[in-house]
Amino acid sequence: MLFHDPAILISAFLLGLLGSGHCLGMCGGLSSALGLNSGERPESRILAYNLGRIFSYSLAGLVVGSLGFWLSKNLIALDILRYLAALMLILLGLYVGKWFNGLIYFEKLGHKLWPFIQPLSKRFLPIRSFKDALIVGMVWGWLPCGLVYSALLWASLESNSLASMLIMLCFGLGPLPAMLATGLFAQSFNRFVKKAWFRQAASGLMIVFGIWTLPFVQQSAHRFLTSLN
Repeated sequence: MLFHDPAILISAFLLGLLGSGHCLGMCGGLSSALGLNSGERPESRILAYNLGRIFSYSLAGLVVGSLGFWLSKNLIALDILRYLAALMLILLGLYVGKWFNGLIYFEKLGHKLWPFIQPLSKRFLPIRSFKDALIVGMVWGWLPCGLVYSALLWASLESNSLASMLIMLCFGLGPLPAMLATGLFAQSFNRFVKKAWFRQAASGLMIVFGIWTLPFVQQSAHRFLTSLN
């Protein structure tokens, strides 16, 4: 399903891009602090941190994707998964467009798990090397975040573990420009991403993609195109 529909990957990237402001609020302080210590160049540590974060997102996608893969063995369940995935994409579009805030409650799911994960990064703080930044990024990739958990739920509904991993990979790449940006460019970029017209246009595109991925919509479109031939 995923490999025949690049709209899903585009939607995942847009979701991450539109969530840049949220990511900067939760992880941006740490990302900025990576440049305050001596050692390797700050840019390399910031990049390493983000590579670690994206790796954790991708790994989580691979893990949760196994659930969808297992359920897809049943044809009825597969059909249900496709409808749920499309519905989740529509809800995510409404969420990042600030038309619906219900998905924020997914953030609560990780609050009990995070205290057990966070201490794993303490031995690598303060960050002094590329390796330290990479490991801290891998740990902080599990930070409780409603947007990340919502994306994970969406990814889990795919019927292919690799597809779920790619969704989370593209989602993780979305905030990368904002996380790597510095100075005036960072301010300009973040102001642009936060503009209402841009958020609403991108969110609308995600909703359209979500509607398009509904099985009955694709079937109707296929029948229409077939009739033209």
